[in-house]
Amino acid sequence: MHSFHYQRGKLTCESYPLDKAAERYGTPLYVYSSQTIVDHYKRLDQALHELHHEICYAVKANSNLAVIRLLAEQGAGFDIVSGGELYRTIKAGGNPAKCTFAGVGKSREEIEYALRCEVLSFNVESEQELSAINEIAKSLNKRAPIAIRVNPDVSANTHKYISTGKTENKFGIAIDRVPEVYQRARTFTNIKIRGVQMHIGSQITESRPFVQAIEKMLPLVHKLKSDSGIEFFSIGGGIGIVYRGSLESGDEVWWKQDEPKHALTIQEYASATVPLLKGLQIRVLLEPGRFLVGNAGVLLSRVLYVKRTPAKTFVIVDAGMNDLIRPALYQGYHEIVPVRESKDRPLTKVDVVGPVCESGDFFALDRELTEVEPGEVLALMSAGAYGFTMASNYNSRPLPAELLISGTEAKIVRRRQSYADLISMELTDG
Repeated sequence: MHSFHYQRGKLTCESYPLDKAAERYGTPLYVYSSQTIVDHYKRLDQALHELHHEICYAVKANSNLAVIRLLAEQGAGFDIVSGGELYRTIKAGGNPAKCTFAGVGKSREEIEYALRCEVLSFNVESEQELSAINEIAKSLNKRAPIAIRVNPDVSANTHKYISTGKTENKFGIAIDRVPEVYQRARTFTNIKIRGVQMHIGSQITESRPFVQAIEKMLPLVHKLKSDSGIEFFSIGGGIGIVYRGSLESGDEVWWKQDEPKHALTIQEYASATVPLLKGLQIRVLLEPGRFLVGNAGVLLSRVLYVKRTPAKTFVIVDAGMNDLIRPALYQGYHEIVPVRESKDRPLTKVDVVGPVCESGDFFALDRELTEVEPGEVLALMSAGAYGFTMASNYNSRPLPAELLISGTEAKIVRRRQSYADLISMELTDG
């Protein structure tokens, strides 16, 4: 569930009206619900209670310091993919000893920084990277903790840009090659084998791919536990959320999904995976990102104009693809609802577009939307993951502000960029 619902005709986040947020803090504006983030973390944690487990939040989904701190306070570990994400995590109060460092292209500087910070493990993505980590650790007189990322060659049945578990993807080492790589790793004096890892993709809305991947990995995990003394098995993240849905008035609001017909619940995920993992007698790491924060955020945008042509009606808003690129990049769907409840207003088929000078600058095409007027505020739902983190200054547009709601309290957790901020790091004379 999430914490966005209509109260007295206005869309609210927890108990804070979003029209008030737009008026006070301006638009475009990202708004996050702390209650939703904590609720999702706790329910996932509880569903895995039969396992010795660690939930490592995938920072790339939403890297705001306040979001990281909120999860650190719940006891979360962190899945990071850059030195910058490690720096953010530490500054927000996260423990580097609970951080797994993933990514196919870690630089020497990033590896040195992570070694000095004493991260839990590097997820090694290639044999050359394994050698490089060993040499860098040797130069620092350290032993580098590692887990080989295995590519299990399992399809996640998701968008091709976020599928990571097939042999044609750039991630990990082929499963049949992995035992030999671990054998080699055992000969390196500055490598400490700590675990094994996999991750097959993102936005997975059925349990079957997770089950297939785990079942394929189990014989390898048993072997590595015996031969290399691994301490953990990281099963990655990828649990999907519902993007297609509608809001209803009332105290409890749930997404109603159009495609696929059924969303993967925490209970279904746990029921499918926990029985497979219980017998391992080993710590299980999980790396969710979107699941924890996706439905915990919205992007507020104000309608600038309604443009009618013989072919189309365009609702032109003040947010653009630079603020939320998922629709343009992934053909991602976001429910769009007015902040002012619209029960009695007719629906009209429109394109919802932004001000960026690209035909790809859209949030919805041929979408049935409540008739709206200039000045109204719309909420793009399920924007808490891969929203702000993928935002840019394209067209020299300042980045939006971010707001964290807790009950009736609202706190700016990133101020809106100014024009001066846009050029603050640039030089005109070299």
